[in-house]
Amino acid sequence: MILAFSIVVIVCSLILTLLVLLHKGRGGGLSDLFGGGVSSSLGGSSVAERNLDRITIGVGLIWFAAIVALGLLYKLG
Repeated sequence: MILAFSIVVIVCSLILTLLVLLHKGRGGGLSDLFGGGVSSSLGGSSVAERNLDRITIGVGLIWFAAIVALGLLYKLG
């Protein structure tokens, strides 16, 4: 069980790193490398940015739950 949660934490950590790098920063950043700087700002975020935010929050919650589960397993085991 500990191995499964450890794998989930590692995979979520890698995915979160990529998702955070893809977010549009205030001054550009790596998101501009993939065409993020071309988008127009017409008063709000695009659908792709909102979906990226939702996916990032979801993966972050999974990562957090796996960390808590690992802590409980180590404490009780």
